[in-house]
Formats: sequence, structure tokens, C-alpha cells
Amino acid sequence: MVERWIEPVGLLHGPVALQAVRDGHALPLAGGPAAFPLVRLIEEGRELGIHPIMELPLAWEELLPLLTRRPLPFAGLPNDRPLVMGILNTTPDSFSNGGQHLDPRDAIAAGHAMLEAGADILDIGGESTRPGAPPVTAEEEMARVLPVVRELAKAAVVSIDTRHAATMRAALDAGAEVINDVTALRQEPASVRVVQEARAPVVLMHMPVLDPRRMQQETAYADVVLEVARFLRQRVETAEALGIPRGRVAIDPGLGFGKTGAQNLLLLQRLPLLAGIGCRILVGASRKRFVGQVTGVEKADERLAGSLAVAQAAAAAGASILRVHDVAETVRALRMWRACTDGASAELG
Repeated sequence: MVERWIEPVGLLHGPVALQAVRDGHALPLAGGPAAFPLVRLIEEGRELGIHPIMELPLAWEELLPLLTRRPLPFAGLPNDRPLVMGILNTTPDSFSNGGQHLDPRDAIAAGHAMLEAGADILDIGGESTRPGAPPVTAEEEMARVLPVVRELAKAAVVSIDTRHAATMRAALDAGAEVINDVTALRQEPASVRVVQEARAPVVLMHMPVLDPRRMQQETAYADVVLEVARFLRQRVETAEALGIPRGRVAIDPGLGFGKTGAQNLLLLQRLPLLAGIGCRILVGASRKRFVGQVTGVEKADERLAGSLAVAQAAAAAGASILRVHDVAETVRALRMWRACTDGASAELG
């Protein structure tokens, strides 16, 4: 079978996007509101140039439904705007806020504050996967996260950030609804069975190796965008074959996980390519090292401005879930971005 990709380029937003679709000059990206009038065609790893979408060769049209159709609602949440996923690490060594929420009471209070600020999902993790971080046993991880999950699941859609099948199962039993696995269900064979049996939505992320301690040694790609896209498409197809429908899957290019700063930026620039997999796209760039490299900010918790810029760029490029530390600021920035893009705001009458 010939490997083909359609990469939307020249994205349109707001009223002009609606008009272009209506007039037959563009197609909606993942159901809209963004639209694309042009595409870059890629066959067997070779670029065939940029073409108007309305001049797409007939043999390529079978790829359009996954690219243009709106994905199903993720975890029952709205699918007409980008969702904000608040990061809640119950670890002593996370790169940005390690130790702040190690006490379950502090973590629960922080989670409620994120919900009040507008978070759609709370992503709770008990193991740091920053470069060089030591592994944590499932038993220790569960001791950190389960009290927090039990309480916050009463008030929110909770995602459990883990690569351990035992933690996935226990967190789902405690009320979590979403699995977020940095290994894309490759770490333990039982993980697939847990997700399939629970019928849980799952986030599949690209990381070139299973051990986060080694991931920054594996940044040699012939084409980082195409290799990440191939990996994610293969993992989604494998999940489908194992009984996890595409509609319950979100994909994450894994910014900072086995990528250089330049590679992270390239993935953001060409993010619409991933829409052709037919799943929601999650982007987690908040406070990451490449944001500090570009903005000249060394301390992770001072990278707010850069993180907000990345969140807006990702949303404009088709990301529908944004995983962030600074929930209130991201919610406000996205609201302002949408108002500027749409040309009107309900708040202004």
C-alpha cells in the first residue's frame, strides 16, 4: 500500500474560512472552524508540492474524510473549541512545579482552583517523565495519585498521566475517566486491555524510546514531522485493531520528549498534518525548555508569556486539547484569540 499524507497549509480562520468553504475554495480542518485552501502532498516520504485543495488528484480523495470530519467529543466534553487540560503533578521532581502538590490536600486545592479558572480536564500524574527522571514504581505512584483522583473526580473529568497498567486500572476505579500514556500503551501489554475493557478515552503520545531517561539521546530523525506522524498513525491503527475505537483516541506529538528545540518548533508549524489521522490533537508545550530557549527565560515557572504564545499557535494549527500549567491565563488568552479570530465577542454584545 502506498503511504500518502495530505498536509493542510495556508490555514484560514474566522469569517473568511466560512466563506471559503461555502464558496468551494477550501475544506474544513477537522470539522472547522479553521479551513484550508491548499495542501502539501507527500507520497512515500517524498513531497509532491503544494496544490489547491480543489485540484486534489482523485486517488487522494479517500484521505479527506479523516482530515475534514470533526472528531467525536472527547470524554463527553465540548468539541467546538480547544479544551484546556490542567497539569497537576503530585511528584517531588517534576521539571516545573515538583513538590508543590506532594501533599494530597495541596493537590486537591490546586485542582479545584484550576476548575474555577476554567479547566476542562485535570491531568493528574505521580511520576515525573522529564529527561533523566528516575522511574517510580506503580505502588508509589498510586499512593501519590489515588487520594487526589478520588476527590477531584467528584467535580471534574480527571485524566491519569501514567505508563503503568496497575495505576491506570486503580485510577479508573477511583473515578478517573481518561488515560494519558507517554508511551502510547507500549510500556506494558496489560495497558491496552485496561483501556479497552474500561472503554476509556486515551491519549497516545510519541516518545522514541520507552525510558524517559534516554529519550534526549534519540533525537536523530530523517524527517521528525513525518516520523512522528507515522508512529501516531500506526499506534491509532493498532489501538483500533485491539478494540479501542479511533473516536476515543487523542494523539500527542510529544513536544520535548526525544526532540530538540528546533524539532519541537517544526512539529508545531506542521501540526495540521496530524489531523489526517482523524483524532483530536493534544499539545503539551507549557513551560518547556524550548519555550525558555526561544524567549530567553531560564526558570520554568517564569515562561508564561512564551507558553501562552505556543498555546495560541497550537490552537490555530488544529490542536483541540492544550495541556498547561497556567490554566486561568490560558483560558483568557484563548478567549481573546477566538474573539480576534471570529471578529466578534458575545461579551461585547
